[in-house]
Amino acid sequence: MTKLRIGVIGLSGKWSTELLADAVYARTGQRDIIDLTQVVADLARGSLHYQQRNLADYDALIIKKVSEQYQPLMLDRLALLRLISPAKTRIFSTPDAIMRLVDRLACTLTLKQAGIPMPPTLITENHQAAFEAVIDYGQAILKPLYSTKAKGMEYLDARQPSKKLRHQLDQFHRQYGFYYVQKKLDLPGQDLGVMFLGGEYQGSYARLSPQNGWNTSTANGGKYAPGDPDDATLAIAQQAQALFQLDYTTVDMAQTEDGPVCFEVSAFGGFKGAYEGLNINMAQRYVDYVIQQLGTN
Repeated sequence: MTKLRIGVIGLSGKWSTELLADAVYARTGQRDIIDLTQVVADLARGSLHYQQRNLADYDALIIKKVSEQYQPLMLDRLALLRLISPAKTRIFSTPDAIMRLVDRLACTLTLKQAGIPMPPTLITENHQAAFEAVIDYGQAILKPLYSTKAKGMEYLDARQPSKKLRHQLDQFHRQYGFYYVQKKLDLPGQDLGVMFLGGEYQGSYARLSPQNGWNTSTANGGKYAPGDPDDATLAIAQQAQALFQLDYTTVDMAQTEDGPVCFEVSAFGGFKGAYEGLNINMAQRYVDYVIQQLGTN
């Protein structure tokens, strides 16, 4: 057991946070969960505290969750961690790296500019342009810029009456602002979560869509299973994750008749797909990696 002090930035009671905290406890004998919504930043003193704990006193902090819901406030909470000197306290993954992924738009543009294959996508605040994109795509998925696990996503079908389609677009715009319209692809009943730790491939799990379902999210009835990506899919996932320099992440991929496509790179990386689909505890591997990076066996 190491004497290192490692804190978990997350939310008590959340499965992934608790799993990671358990893994830290097994290696250090300490179990500290830090809720970023309750930290106090004192700029005059240059300090960041949570319940009388100075976060600069930790050897490392592992970021798992910073909010109950994906929202712009997450960026501000992550920014507070800049008060901590990386020379004294290492943060996994770094706040700057995660902030590039919290906003779906920023992630998408980085992937596109790097030549990563993605589904046809149109992003705009213009109602008519969004409407015409749905007509052009035939079937499309509307995605909020801040969301995870398919929350807030909507299926659009160009065959429905124009009035109904426009109403659906209007309602989405009122709630989320930007239209992020992505062509719905014909997938083989599943997509893949491709996992990387320190840039090294760890394995892949599949998310199997429910019967007649348009997405594979487990929140909507999808199930985890072992994944079997081909070499081309792995190569693209490797290239995609390398753009963001995260310590741990999963890359959402799909294998289509036209070749592999990437949907997104996860800001935080999930544990449940590996746990339920592959019987792998990635939280334990992550903690071992952090300790190794800190130079302690």
